[in-house]
Amino acid sequence: MKNHLPSDDHDSSQSGLTRRRFLEATLGTAIVSSLTSPTHASPGNVADVRNGVPYRTLGNTGEKVSCIGLGGYHIGMQSDEQESIRIIRTALDQGINFLDNCWDYNDGNSEIRMGKALQGGYRQKAFLMTKIDSHTRQGAAKQIDECLRRLQTDHLDLLQFHEVIRPTDPEAIFGANGGMEAALAAKQQGKIRYIGFTGHKSPQIHLKMLNTGFAHNFTFNSVQMPLNVMDAHYDSFQKLVLPVLVAHNIGVLGMKPMGSGLILETKTVSSVECLQYALNLPTSVVITGCDTLPILQQALQVARTFHPLSQEQVSALLAKTERAAQGGEHELYKTAHTFDGTVQNPQWLD
Repeated sequence: MKNHLPSDDHDSSQSGLTRRRFLEATLGTAIVSSLTSPTHASPGNVADVRNGVPYRTLGNTGEKVSCIGLGGYHIGMQSDEQESIRIIRTALDQGINFLDNCWDYNDGNSEIRMGKALQGGYRQKAFLMTKIDSHTRQGAAKQIDECLRRLQTDHLDLLQFHEVIRPTDPEAIFGANGGMEAALAAKQQGKIRYIGFTGHKSPQIHLKMLNTGFAHNFTFNSVQMPLNVMDAHYDSFQKLVLPVLVAHNIGVLGMKPMGSGLILETKTVSSVECLQYALNLPTSVVITGCDTLPILQQALQVARTFHPLSQEQVSALLAKTERAAQGGEHELYKTAHTFDGTVQNPQWLD
């Protein structure tokens, strides 16, 4: 199996990148440095403001999306589904339009509850994203249809391949009778508008997925990955993947701004600081879990009051988290299988 990682510059013929793409990726590093400077932070990508929430452009799609997105996993956890519906509708009413979800979240309940919340005109307010697990054409097509049924919609704004966390995943998805065939067919049928992928395990696997796409003359519309104050110190998506996304104008979906709560347990930074750090990167959307209305209001407040951080502020946040970030013990999604749903349920990949 060839290694198609852009970080492998020993043999450019096997890297999967043309010289032009390699130079573009290198250029991306400079772009990221510029965008995270005090005068050119990611809010320069602000397209407009709705209900006080800044909207940014989702990469090559040209779509306008709220800088904060509502995480799908957490809105399937409430004991009363009416509370889930209230959280979703409040988010949409108050300026958030980007909704995250996944076929496997809470045994499908996250999508079912979101589907109920989107009735009564709310679907028109949302940029709706969900994810599938299957790597096969037949399985992916089935999961896409199940997502549409649960979400009570005739189309998804964005479909993403979930948990690209194994080195073999890219070739399986892009291979003959792979999941990408189903996604492209669904797009042609009008069931989905854009295609992306997500993963939390390794920047190198993300790069391989991007390169596998390039090798098939396919550029993703979005990529979702952990972007937070600890990722910057350990096996960093920010350092390795973000420059490539910026260089190719691929939408950047930041997730786990608080490391699924693990970062907050270190008491090195606050939840507000975590959100501010992720918003300061060239992200299109920072997806955050909001399991209660007060947590949602906190996220909305951070979005509405956000100003680009100075270099001194960024350095101070990174200094506070540097020691705790060593070894990845507070980013278990990178270093353990705790967060790997498709490892615990391999049948989802079929």
